[in-house]
Amino acid sequence: GAAGSSGSGAGQGDAMDPDDMLPLVYEPAAIAAYWGVRPVSLLTRITQLTTLASGFLQGVLGDLVSDKVMKVELTERERDARDVKRAAQLRQVLTRLGPAYIKLGQALSIRPDLLSPVAMVELQKLCDKVPSFDSKVAYQAICDELGISSVYDVFEDITPEPVAAASLGQVYIAHLKERDPKTNKRVKVAVKVQRPFVLETVTIDLFIVRSVGKVVGSWFPNLKRRVDIVALLDEWAARFFEELDYVKELEHTERFRESMAEELPQVIVPKSYSEYTSRKVLVSEWIEGEKLAQSTASDVGDLVNLGVICYLKQLLDTGFFHADPHPGNMIRTPDGRLAILDFGLMAEIDNEIKYGMVEAISHLIHRDYEAIVQDFVTLEFIPPGTNLSPILPVLSKVFDQALEGGGAKAINFQELAADLAQITFDYPFRIPPYFALIIRAIGVLEGIALVGDPDFAIVDEAYPYLSKMLLTDPSPRLRESLKYTIYGKEGVFDVDKVIDILQAFGTYSVNSTSSNGAQQPVGPAKGTGGETLKLLAGPDAGYFRDLMIDEVVKSIDALSRSQILALLNAMGLRNAFVPVLVPGAMRPFLPLQPMTSEDERVVKNIVKVVNFLSSSEVVTQAQGDGLVVPNPRALQQAASGVNPDVFRDVLPLLPSLANEVVPKVTSKLVNRIAARAVRSLFV
Repeated sequence: GAAGSSGSGAGQGDAMDPDDMLPLVYEPAAIAAYWGVRPVSLLTRITQLTTLASGFLQGVLGDLVSDKVMKVELTERERDARDVKRAAQLRQVLTRLGPAYIKLGQALSIRPDLLSPVAMVELQKLCDKVPSFDSKVAYQAICDELGISSVYDVFEDITPEPVAAASLGQVYIAHLKERDPKTNKRVKVAVKVQRPFVLETVTIDLFIVRSVGKVVGSWFPNLKRRVDIVALLDEWAARFFEELDYVKELEHTERFRESMAEELPQVIVPKSYSEYTSRKVLVSEWIEGEKLAQSTASDVGDLVNLGVICYLKQLLDTGFFHADPHPGNMIRTPDGRLAILDFGLMAEIDNEIKYGMVEAISHLIHRDYEAIVQDFVTLEFIPPGTNLSPILPVLSKVFDQALEGGGAKAINFQELAADLAQITFDYPFRIPPYFALIIRAIGVLEGIALVGDPDFAIVDEAYPYLSKMLLTDPSPRLRESLKYTIYGKEGVFDVDKVIDILQAFGTYSVNSTSSNGAQQPVGPAKGTGGETLKLLAGPDAGYFRDLMIDEVVKSIDALSRSQILALLNAMGLRNAFVPVLVPGAMRPFLPLQPMTSEDERVVKNIVKVVNFLSSSEVVTQAQGDGLVVPNPRALQQAASGVNPDVFRDVLPLLPSLANEVVPKVTSKLVNRIAARAVRSLFV
């Protein structure tokens, strides 16, 4: 599509061709063709930019002369103070330069591979609030866009002044003339109106910055190899252009709502009204509430956890995620639910990246750094074909430091991202654009959560959702990740990892199914164990059950022999022999097979799993003879604490589950016992 230039301030003074159009999607060639024939406008804008930025540029030039020419030595404190001063100046300059530079500064503020930590912190303070434009102009824009003669043709009332104004548009509160068909109540809406001439203002600045980027790339080829400024700008600008199209924002909103509706109904997304929406006007439901970051309600921590689940679902399940989750876009509603606003800026990742992130976390849990380096190729941090041997020791050191404080779950994500960014200066390693957006989103969630919980760790909070994916996703790659998580690089069954995953799944179930986002206290038998039993019996856990059947067979075999040996020991028949009545057997009598260390490990695993599922020590292993005995008191307590809903949900699944599992277990158990007998008799 195309937009006619309206003779805006950006284009005045040049001869105008009425057929000459600006593109409505990001097309660098079309933008260059449009502004390339408007030298007066370009010269005027370049003069404005140079004048506004002159103080900052003089300061940077002075710093370079001081450092490189005059060789002035600064203390670390003096250098930090100077960096803070320059970063603050840059923020002020970008604010004055206009919407394209404000948005670009915000995008750069999440790139630890491009800016120093000081500059990132300062640019993250960039405020997108600017003075509002005249409401008469806004009202006329509404009329022009919706094809009406007066705003009161659609709205019963509308605020005379905007309640919020940003660089791209401003928002009014209104009531629709039409009533809610279900309740017959008035419908309160937010009306977002785009600023006049935004397209012209933004595209001329994009053209200038892109031209400068091409020159810098040709002058400094080494810099271009590490950071391709033009490619980064194009990737960012394509998403930025989508923010200028409110119809696209409405489509994003509806797609997001549908993706959350089934699994996370307590996440509120404002309803949009397509009949009152155009490219420059968006009418959507007004959500009452307070910013989550400013709320002092007791359930803020729970809502942050819900926000983590919501974001992980976007990132790892749908692949369609909110790319601008600043604190103002997360609202706590009066009834304690989480509302998410503003879907102008969204991003999308494919299955290769989604599954690659889960695989990387599985490898991180086992500290398999060689596999993680390969994961970074999949995740587009490292170009394919790169020699990985020099990068492996560097990444190993980074992850060793990150895992030092308590394993994968205790990783400080922001520090890890900063450490990874440092590698980009010395190795063929880059921060892909989608990952920069993830860093920003996680930083927002962490920032809100740490106020109420200084021990908040994003990976720990994310683990329940990851466990749900590993246990239930049918993707072959995620099934391999589940197997790897349980068996590790060496292929040894780790019961603690299984319990960890099942426990995390129970936590996810409790967090995600609470009716309004505020978790009610849930006892372990009624929450974690009950949800785990439902999972194990349900259709989604088929692959996990198949993995567990081999362990169940080993468990039954080891436990039955353990109990027999323990009973014989108690009866004083420790050295008993069993007569062999098989013709051709090499021995007429066989001693009872002693328990191996593997058998003992399996029996201990059984005790752990049974006690986990019952949320109590219902069985114990006696010291000395190793006899596994029930604990009557614990059994009684566990039985009295069971949620009857669990039985109601699980019982219908048991017949089909028995038909699936019992034949497999029986067959494998018979084969195992027969194979051991043959070895004992004939080998």
